[in-house]
Amino acid sequence: MKIKLAEIVPKEIMPGYQGKLIHTQNMSLAFWEVEAGAKVPEHAHMNEQVTQVLEGKFEFTLGGDTKTFEPGDLVIIPPHVSHSGLALTPCKLMDVFSPTREEYK
Repeated sequence: MKIKLAEIVPKEIMPGYQGKLIHTQNMSLAFWEVEAGAKVPEHAHMNEQVTQVLEGKFEFTLGGDTKTFEPGDLVIIPPHVSHSGLALTPCKLMDVFSPTREEYK
């Protein structure tokens, strides 16, 4: 199956986060365009998650440890671990979730 990212209509999942979402049987991919200052409140979920910063600077707190991530940096989030984030600049991020992030469908 071929998918053109440019043809996917973005959804605003939370304020300031426009996501182009792709779902397979076992995973979800999210390509985010994030406004500077947009926050992801602290939360945890059953999904394993890998986030890559494609553009911009993003502050990520994982299990109480806060670091700044820049293009090319990745963070691995185990299932059920609390995390939050803040876009320090406009950002482009990519998330991969396993299993599929059903609430994003």
